[in-house]
Amino acid sequence: MDYSQRLIDLFMYMIPSLVVGLLAYYFFKEHTKNEDGRRRFLLKKDLEVSALPLRLQAYERMALYLERISPNKLLIRIPPISSNREEYESLLIQTIENELEHNLSQQIYISEKCWNIISAAKNATIQLIRKASLLKKSDTAEKLREVILTEMMERRAPSDAALSFIKEEVSEIF
Repeated sequence: MDYSQRLIDLFMYMIPSLVVGLLAYYFFKEHTKNEDGRRRFLLKKDLEVSALPLRLQAYERMALYLERISPNKLLIRIPPISSNREEYESLLIQTIENELEHNLSQQIYISEKCWNIISAAKNATIQLIRKASLLKKSDTAEKLREVILTEMMERRAPSDAALSFIKEEVSEIF
């Protein structure tokens, strides 16, 4: 009996130790998890502070791009070199494409939806130029300019909708 009593006493002393040990393990595990979460939050916060100016700059550059490819402004900025309609059409389209190439890296700072809307505005502007070029009344570069400008008086430029979306998205940042 002395042996079984000692065994019972041993278990009685071990049970509180095991409970305390398990509680200590649980609390240290939770503390470590909370500390890790706090460090990640602080790191993310620091990264957002440094990334915000880059994101805003990307939105600014894309807004400038949309302004530059707006047919009204594009036609004023890029006069025809000759009276050849096809050459002028190619020049306008090439200018739009080159403008986008200079801003391709900005897509990593803006949302995918915003980038898709900007790409759609670019494609719609190119399509507008091509459709105007196919019309019989636009047989010279100057006539092509007139047709496109007349078209823009009757409807909004494709880049206007994309510019509105950019403004909306930037306002959500603040």
